[in-house]
Amino acid sequence: MCVFRRRNIGDAVEECRNAPPGGVLLDVREEDEFRSGHIPGAVNTPLSRIAEASFPRDAALYVYCLRGARSRRAVAVLRKMGYGGARSIGGIASYKGPLEGGKA
Repeated sequence: MCVFRRRNIGDAVEECRNAPPGGVLLDVREEDEFRSGHIPGAVNTPLSRIAEASFPRDAALYVYCLRGARSRRAVAVLRKMGYGGARSIGGIASYKGPLEGGKA
């Protein structure tokens, strides 16, 4: 599991990419926000549908949104669902790396 030593989302994304296989970079913004631009390799499950999430229970989930509030709420729900490896890494608004799909 990825242990975050830095507070910068770009550094957290890089650490997650270098973590053992099985980690999921999870964008919890709404679908239209995701299509407008997301961190490469991210999958989208909006906070409004987080209860429908289906990942391996032991997966390390690296959760982000626009500014960090939704990702923190999503992590709380995910942990109650048994995803102990869920961690909020903040918001894409402070991410300086490349994006897929457009601009965030």
